[in-house]
Amino acid sequence: MSGHSKWATTKHKKAVIDAKRGKAFAKLIKNVEVAARTGGADPAGNPTLYDAIQKAKKTSVPNDNIDRAIKRGAGLEAGGADYQNITYEGYAPGGVAILVECLTDNRNRAAGEVRTAMTRGGGSMADPGSVSYLFTRKGVIIVPKAGLSEDDVLSAVLDAGAEEVNDLGDEFEVVSEAGDVVAVRTALQSAGIDYDSADVNWLPSVTVPLDEEAARKVLKLVDALEDSDDVQAVFANFDIPDDVMAKLDN
Repeated sequence: MSGHSKWATTKHKKAVIDAKRGKAFAKLIKNVEVAARTGGADPAGNPTLYDAIQKAKKTSVPNDNIDRAIKRGAGLEAGGADYQNITYEGYAPGGVAILVECLTDNRNRAAGEVRTAMTRGGGSMADPGSVSYLFTRKGVIIVPKAGLSEDDVLSAVLDAGAEEVNDLGDEFEVVSEAGDVVAVRTALQSAGIDYDSADVNWLPSVTVPLDEEAARKVLKLVDALEDSDDVQAVFANFDIPDDVMAKLDN
């Protein structure tokens, strides 16, 4: 899965750059608001909110925006929307399976935008359950190397439930069961190790290798899906070999 991991790293770096745009800010703020509504306004007692706040701060979302989102979510300030989590399933060119996670206050709009992006990008929608079985829900924490070795990270997180540590080049990817992501993140903090993001993602159990042409089509479709305000995350089971990724980077 080296190609897929490199793609994940590229997307993570791209997200940091894109966070300068209002659209990306809005998605991060939406996560904070929903987390506060679901688990309360206190980050100390709401791990999901804590991680949403950290992610927003690391991508330079202003503190005032974050504070207002917490208040809206907790009902302390007017203006909060009734967001719903919806996951759509589909196929990209080359038989690549795709999961599209949406957070929206308008189901019809979200469904229409996802369907339009899929159709224009050469993909197709799939029935619920026909794609999701190819993925497993996992905790994924991205740790910048900053002089750390793989053993440094592994020794810090092993007893907290981490399953593996992958070298992504400039960063390490720490994978755990979805329910252990808070414990693993806490273990890193206790060891004095900083992290860039801590999320629960869908990781593929089987991957589809792509050549350059197919990779361009799939990445273009993923970008189109992520461009929707309602789409929070896109997960796919493709594997781009290192030599193909190098061509795409160039």
